[in-house]
Amino acid sequence: MHSRLFTRFGNQGPGGSYILVITLSSPVSLAFGRFRNGAPLFLDRGEYLYIGSALGGTRSHSPLAARLIRHASRSRGQKPHLIREALIDLFPDYEDKVKKSQGIVQKKLRWHIDYLLDLPEAEIRHMVIINSPKRLERELWKLLGPLEGISVPARRLGAQDTRECTHLLMTENLEQVLGTIRKSVPAMISS
Repeated sequence: MHSRLFTRFGNQGPGGSYILVITLSSPVSLAFGRFRNGAPLFLDRGEYLYIGSALGGTRSHSPLAARLIRHASRSRGQKPHLIREALIDLFPDYEDKVKKSQGIVQKKLRWHIDYLLDLPEAEIRHMVIINSPKRLERELWKLLGPLEGISVPARRLGAQDTRECTHLLMTENLEQVLGTIRKSVPAMISS
């Protein structure tokens, strides 16, 4: 079952980069916090990709696990994403920490992606997990952005720290995207 939910690469340390595959079941008009001064952005129904990283810091010994489990949670006591339980199983070293917190994270909406993931219309259906100390967001954007069938809902969405990247993409061909990732990511983390 987990093989349909996750694609994993690397094994170097507790941090890394990731791509969330998000299905939006109906069109929405959504403000992404203060992005574009809070003006709503229209997102059509379909498949979206979110590129992110969690390389560590002073607060977590498992930054990648913590970030992914946080993404699979919702705020205000809403039901978490369906992938969350399998994700907790995927990170057994982090599982005890989740159990101690009753398994429910009352997350605050902080990053642009939080606003999308908090919607009941949005569901994370797959995660590409890349355990590597390298910050790969820019390389993943360069890999995926030019693919046929990829569109950008808004320039720099989710990537305020870079000028040329966008971290939220829409795809019309998820299988092509996953095939490209499986073929290209091993070289990214070995170089």
